[in-house]
Amino acid sequence: MPTVNTVRGPVDLDELGQTLMHEHVFVVATEHLDNYGRGAWWDEEFRVADAIRKLNAVAAKGVRTIVDPTVWGLGRYVPRVQRIAAEVPGLNIIVATGIYSFEELPHQYEHRGPGLLMDVPDPMIDDFVRDLTVGIADTGVKAAFLKCVVEQKGLTPGVERICRSVAQAHLRTGAPITVHTNSFTQSGLIALDFFAKEGVDLAKVVVGHAGDSNDLDYLMRLADTGATLGMDRFGLDVYNPTAQRVATIAALCQRGYADRLVLSHDAACFMDYFGGAWDEALGTLAPNWRYDHIHDDVLAALLDAGVSEDHIEQMLVFNPRNHFA
Repeated sequence: MPTVNTVRGPVDLDELGQTLMHEHVFVVATEHLDNYGRGAWWDEEFRVADAIRKLNAVAAKGVRTIVDPTVWGLGRYVPRVQRIAAEVPGLNIIVATGIYSFEELPHQYEHRGPGLLMDVPDPMIDDFVRDLTVGIADTGVKAAFLKCVVEQKGLTPGVERICRSVAQAHLRTGAPITVHTNSFTQSGLIALDFFAKEGVDLAKVVVGHAGDSNDLDYLMRLADTGATLGMDRFGLDVYNPTAQRVATIAALCQRGYADRLVLSHDAACFMDYFGGAWDEALGTLAPNWRYDHIHDDVLAALLDAGVSEDHIEQMLVFNPRNHFA
């Protein structure tokens, strides 16, 4: 049986079950935390216990896997996730490699690479491949997919180099890709065009945040390439209200695209974007932005909108399994 790497090691694809394809455990930048968080808004033991509680709760709803695209730029710290995963036995956590940047390279890569000050093969590619094939740092945890960004500014020189390194790591390993996109500028088209020219198998690409758009022409153009659409920000009504997200998915299913849709929230147990005011921010700005919103509210709304049980299983179970196959 084919397997996929998770934080606790490889699992059979058939054991992934219901999968939320874009969730974070933590988004906490180490430099932010170490310089301004400890003793102020960060309590390690409280936050770990809170994450264990939240993840056990979503597992109790029937979710068996979350796919966590937290990479460099979002504060990836696998030892903390390992500790949490050990206390959530009913849930698989799949982690990523890559870089999250809207415009520029991290300074640690800008002078090393072909034709640069240190004229060497691009070290990003080797770093990504190592995360996928050997493990992340000294944790022994292997990433199972790649993550990059094509945002509003498109393929800036830094973003282009990151995306090219992601494409090369995909070609070397076969690992699938999730690309964060901006639906309002339709940057998913730029991303897929770039990956196609790099030789990427577009059937192994998830266009992250496609669900922020209700433009069916745009979404079908993406899906017609063979890529999967990330309908993955349920609860972030500031970008697109739930009712409209549901109507868009129903329309796509009616048009035969259920095999190219995956569901999620892009939520987290804690994000440091609001410092210590994370819980208050959720309560006032996005009260439904939580791991269980889909199971508590969205699935019933999809059924009411004419989406079949089979289509829901396709989006939650079969499409994620096929993505990692």
